[in-house]
Amino acid sequence: MTGRTTKVEALKELMGRNGGIASWNFIYDNIEKFYPAAKSSEQWKAGLRGVLYREIRNNKHFKRIGLGVYALLEYEEEKIENIEKDKVRMHSYIEGLLVELGNYEKFDTYCADPTALFQPNVPIAQLTTVQEFPEFTYRDIGKIAKRIDVIWFSKKENYKFPKRAIEVVDSIGTLENSLSRIYQLNEFQSEFWIVSPENYTDRINKALKRDPYSNLPKRFKVKNYKEVVKYHANMLERETVKF
Repeated sequence: MTGRTTKVEALKELMGRNGGIASWNFIYDNIEKFYPAAKSSEQWKAGLRGVLYREIRNNKHFKRIGLGVYALLEYEEEKIENIEKDKVRMHSYIEGLLVELGNYEKFDTYCADPTALFQPNVPIAQLTTVQEFPEFTYRDIGKIAKRIDVIWFSKKENYKFPKRAIEVVDSIGTLENSLSRIYQLNEFQSEFWIVSPENYTDRINKALKRDPYSNLPKRFKVKNYKEVVKYHANMLERETVKF
């Protein structure tokens, strides 16, 4: 790349070398390789966002495919019907959607499996805002809680408490372990989400009527994959319109 390379050209090159796609964190971490002066301004991140948003508004070069993920215009997104065929892939995709939604709702976000892919070449680690699990409770409880699929934490500095704990249940055989992990946080003011394929809903609701879960009926919410996908799509459409 030459010294005359524009930010648009640099962003195109960066995405192109990453399979046509990139998260904001990936862009921030790698932009200097393609535009050496990228961080010369104190407001350099805002400058990059301004360039990318301008091009998207003008339907040039880039498009938004996630709340924090962008791609080249010619990039072909995975079709949801293909993702659904692979249980493991769907699990990580839903986790990624939940992390993005947590970020959108102004929480700090954590995922127990940061290496899982939200999109090709976009691991969930590039989306979460919490890398070191907060020490908000006893160590033994923390060891179990850190295995919860997705947690939305309060954003207060030095006071990160779990506000929403979410388990993605892709097999009914894992339900009891998922409920047990989440229940470890029953002493905190946390909401508990169980997210699964729609055909598991009745069995999950039945399990929630048993002790000890039945003691917290207002804190458990059962969501299905379609609801999460639709909610994310709605938020993405709303944000795209803002451009």
